[in-house]
Amino acid sequence: MNEETSTAEQEADFQIKEDAKLNKKPKISTEELVNSLKCVQDDIGQINELTTEEELLVAEFFSSLSKLMELFASSIPVSTEILPKEMRTVVQANLDATGQLALLYEDGRMELLNLSEKRHRDLMMTVIENVTPKFKQLTDVQKRRVENRIKLLSLITEEMQKISKTLTEPSGSQK
Repeated sequence: MNEETSTAEQEADFQIKEDAKLNKKPKISTEELVNSLKCVQDDIGQINELTTEEELLVAEFFSSLSKLMELFASSIPVSTEILPKEMRTVVQANLDATGQLALLYEDGRMELLNLSEKRHRDLMMTVIENVTPKFKQLTDVQKRRVENRIKLLSLITEEMQKISKTLTEPSGSQK
């Protein structure tokens, strides 16, 4: 048994050494570290450029949104189902023309979030995806309103013209 124990110990020793070899992290050369940091520097430069571009686009988006909403609505409802999990107690959400998201919570508390702020960019994108299709509904409603006004105004104007014409004609020439 002594011999068996010795063989088992040797096998265990071998296994421990093999595991140690596998768990050793390969050494990274200084050159690889420096190259990695250079890549990080390049990435940071690109991130800065992209962030600047994003800022300009966000400002332009909200400027355009403001102009559009002036024509159609002071606010647009936002589906509460699209909001992040931490906002699950929101019962009503509306986006206004300035890019503020007005939130009404179950407990009656209200909160305004400025979606143009960097910290709200992911939420801004989610809200934009939700409200953009609603502009078609808003334009359809506005178009129908104008068409209905024109139709009514045309009828009334036509009758008013007839009345006006009878007032300007001599009384003996009426038919």
